[in-house]
Amino acid sequence: MSHLPSDIAFTPAVKAIQHQKGSRKNYARMEQTDGWQTTVTSDLTEFLADLDMFYLGTANAEGQPYIQYRGGPPGFLKVIDGRTLAFADFGGNRQYISVGNLSENPKAILFLMDYANSRRVKVWGTATVVEGDSELLAKLSDPAYPGRVERAIVFAVEAWDVNCPQHIHKRYSRRQVAPVMEQLRQRISALEAELADLRRT
Repeated sequence: MSHLPSDIAFTPAVKAIQHQKGSRKNYARMEQTDGWQTTVTSDLTEFLADLDMFYLGTANAEGQPYIQYRGGPPGFLKVIDGRTLAFADFGGNRQYISVGNLSENPKAILFLMDYANSRRVKVWGTATVVEGDSELLAKLSDPAYPGRVERAIVFAVEAWDVNCPQHIHKRYSRRQVAPVMEQLRQRISALEAELADLRRT
């Protein structure tokens, strides 16, 4: 039996449930046509360029999962090559759960969210913690961002897929809202000045 990229998530147990619930035929058709991607495409690169947050999923040797929010400047999850992503890991609460998990189980997932446009991308693969590589850290760092870079996490892509937009509530970051708020402030100021002139006359 040939190995399909989606097999990383569609295990025999998952396929059995899909069959029971009536969705296996549709996913089997998907697997034989457009399927899931295994390399970093231009579409994924464009998606990453504006991304300022994502979720990193890891598990320890016993399979206990852990999800960590990762934030940074737009585009901080960078494309290294056609099969590799990487990001600067900024200092936080010093629990090191993700780092510890990856030391004994490199399997990981990136859950990439674009709330403003109701888009999500799931990327499966393996992650490696890289300490002390000044050249790599320089490539991943943004001097304008205040976070302190402690290490790099390099992610080898095995498969990725775009989820449907159902039930993704729209949310906007301060960075996205700020230009709109500034336009409103300017408009309010102009209207206040106009009203003041009318009152004087």
